Amino acid sequence: MRHAFNKDLGFTDADRAENIRRIAEVAKLMMEARLIVLVAFISPFRRERELARELIGKNNFSEVYVDTPLDTCESRDPKGLYKKARSGSLPNMTGIGSPYERPLAPDIAVHGAGTPIEESVKAIASLLLPKG
Repeated sequence: MRHAFNKDLGFTDADRAENIRRIAEVAKLMMEARLIVLVAFISPFRRERELARELIGKNNFSEVYVDTPLDTCESRDPKGLYKKARSGSLPNMTGIGSPYERPLAPDIAVHGAGTPIEESVKAIASLLLPKG
């Protein structure tokens, strides 16, 4: 998404909000085409997550919180973004120069460190079952 639809956006609060809005719009279009859509993005602000939920529809949106300590995120960073943020060359990096607002009531929370990935995948896949 960043390299295609959102390459004009940076990491300011306004750009992050627009990034999530565009992602939600694309996800909605795909959902309307009867596809199951899973998106994995850092969405640091509660307000934008709620706007995405409203756009997509509460019955079609599930918020998954992958609760992972910052040091684990940094150790797994294949693009070196956290290193750039620590050096000051990438301002507004989530968790470093910009806050992350934890979800108040996610549909599911999984732990990104210490929980086997298979267990997390199984828990997240359970969200694909019809909601009653």
